[in-house]
Amino acid sequence: MTHLHSHLHVAVALDGAGWHPAAWREPDARPAELFTAGYWVGLVTEAQRGLLDLVTFEDDLALQSTDRFADDQRTDQVRGRLDAVQVAARVAPVTEGIGLVPTAVVTHTEPFHLSKAIATLDYVSTGRAGVRVKVAGSSSEAAHFGRRSELSLEDLFAEAGDWVEVVRRLWDSWEDDAEIRDVATGRFVDREKLHYIDFEGRFFSVKGPSITPRPPQGQPVVAALAHQALPYELVGRSTDLGFVTPVDAADAARIVGEVRSAQSAAGRADETVHVFGDVVVFLDDDAATARARRARLDETAGEEYRSDALVFDGTPPQLADLLEEWAGAGLTGFRLRPATLPHDLRRITAGLVPELQRRGLFRASYEASTLRGLLGLPRPTNRFATV
Repeated sequence: MTHLHSHLHVAVALDGAGWHPAAWREPDARPAELFTAGYWVGLVTEAQRGLLDLVTFEDDLALQSTDRFADDQRTDQVRGRLDAVQVAARVAPVTEGIGLVPTAVVTHTEPFHLSKAIATLDYVSTGRAGVRVKVAGSSSEAAHFGRRSELSLEDLFAEAGDWVEVVRRLWDSWEDDAEIRDVATGRFVDREKLHYIDFEGRFFSVKGPSITPRPPQGQPVVAALAHQALPYELVGRSTDLGFVTPVDAADAARIVGEVRSAQSAAGRADETVHVFGDVVVFLDDDAATARARRARLDETAGEEYRSDALVFDGTPPQLADLLEEWAGAGLTGFRLRPATLPHDLRRITAGLVPELQRRGLFRASYEASTLRGLLGLPRPTNRFATV
């Protein structure tokens, strides 16, 4: 279903000192604070100041590496992360309005554990939680757990689909009115409104119910990053939001078409599934300064920065032009990856957002209290509810 909101959705992907590998060496970077709560609270507060829809937090089962399948042993780049779900939970009580979407690696990780972690995040954020599902395909990641060897690409995404289905069923395993809390009768919960999910699949056999009551949003927002056919199918079949990496407007239209086809094949053509374009951004007041900063960072890193997403260097109005063009190709929003933090995040909130507002393309205030509300997604009906 076509998304009916007239404005664009804008998210920011937070990772370390920024997405450029030399970002931690910038004068305004704070590498000594990367593992402190205050650092992440400050970044999300800045994103909230810009009225952004949501922030995502990166996570993984292995150290960051320039080699996709092994530890590169490098010591000149940021290595190590805090747990994304716990960072989001720490940030949640001191923010409002903005959605919090931690990455969860669903390969090797039990859906029962993460279903209650994300449900808890939805409670402590009062309805602003989401989760970005991510697969892990390397042998080194499998070795951290030692329970099985790596899966094929087809099985990785088949398992991810089952993982999402189990999590969604667990979130529904408590009906919305299962908690009675009647002191006079001594009944806290109506056991008839807690349900076994009895999921039986190739990868999981999960009984349920959850130990955590149904989250405030009913089901927190499920997202995934997608680059090719299998993950496009996962987005269309199982998620509320897909992050994609087009190189231009024509490519964006092609990708949106693939996701919509997958959505239709899964019987979800009438549901809103957002497709956000990812862009790495170097933003400054003039394009020459942005290009020079990118070149300086590349020189510091010793190599040209490359990304799975388009790398943009220019001004906020020039970026607004790009987003407007790509929105015309069917994207409903964008997830911007700041090349350096806090510089490019501040240029998004203080430069891009006012430019989009001037064009009538972005909100002037938070118009909903939940992430689902911000994204125009309905609160799902509980599949087990009888009334």
